Amino acid sequence: MESWGSARGPRPVAVVGPTATGKSDLALDLAERLGGEIVNIDAMQLYRGMDVGTAKTPHAERRGIVHHQIDVLDVRDTASVASYQSAARDDVERIRARGRVPVIVGGSMMYVQALIDDWRFPETDPTVRRRWEERLLEAGVSALHEELRSADPDAAAHILPTDGRRIVRALEVVEITGRPYAASKPVIGAPRWGTVMLGIDRDTADLDARIAARTRAMFAAGFVDEVRGLLEAGLRDGVTARRAIGYQQVIALIDGDLDIDQAMELTESGTRRYVRRQRSWFRRDVRVRWLDGAAPDVADRAVSVLAAGPA
Repeated sequence: MESWGSARGPRPVAVVGPTATGKSDLALDLAERLGGEIVNIDAMQLYRGMDVGTAKTPHAERRGIVHHQIDVLDVRDTASVASYQSAARDDVERIRARGRVPVIVGGSMMYVQALIDDWRFPETDPTVRRRWEERLLEAGVSALHEELRSADPDAAAHILPTDGRRIVRALEVVEITGRPYAASKPVIGAPRWGTVMLGIDRDTADLDARIAARTRAMFAAGFVDEVRGLLEAGLRDGVTARRAIGYQQVIALIDGDLDIDQAMELTESGTRRYVRRQRSWFRRDVRVRWLDGAAPDVADRAVSVLAAGPA
């Protein structure tokens, strides 16, 4: 089924789910088997130089497969779901027009919905945005979250009271549109382009062990040196890049606020919390067909699901 009247071409496959489950390896296997190209949907892998801390697949391990939406932002840039949506949809359309299969892979939840679903973003007003950003600096994130609670209780219930950027955006949208922030949420229906959505997960104990091992491997592979170099490139000036899990902990380590063991522990525990959020988000999506990332034949199982078509 082709969605929203898009030009015909190979149906995409989206490989989504929690961090460290094996999505990247499966995506490479599928791209090889299907004649595909990778479209990244991990927000932090958009940034150049953020390699070790995001577990970005090294060039030498990409098997010659073309990757899109990787290394497209400077660490000073602010990642935007709306900008990603436009650029990534163009990539998918061009891949399909070449007769190739777009293999979309990652776990950034809103980015997945922006690409797959009918999500029209409200306009932004720089004056309104600036006023709320100034209010955030003056009053603090907790006070601003209380203001959001008064203006839009549902939005406040779903946005963390520490997430100043999203609180500002919600207040901006409420002021501009006169409607609750939820009114701008995506319409969930048939996935764009008839995309088949595969979810990859693992047993919690197995996944926790993988997260611990990945964290140790990151620090052993020069993560701290990577962050030092990015700080010289302006990482502190960025709004989104410096807040990535692991990066904010290593910045605190470099600043002397944490020791190495604390930085590693906070990176690991932060990743586990993020995994819980990813699971909760993706498990609500009935379109996702779930596979065990630990299964030795997971690629074969994925191909069988794809052969059956969309749910």
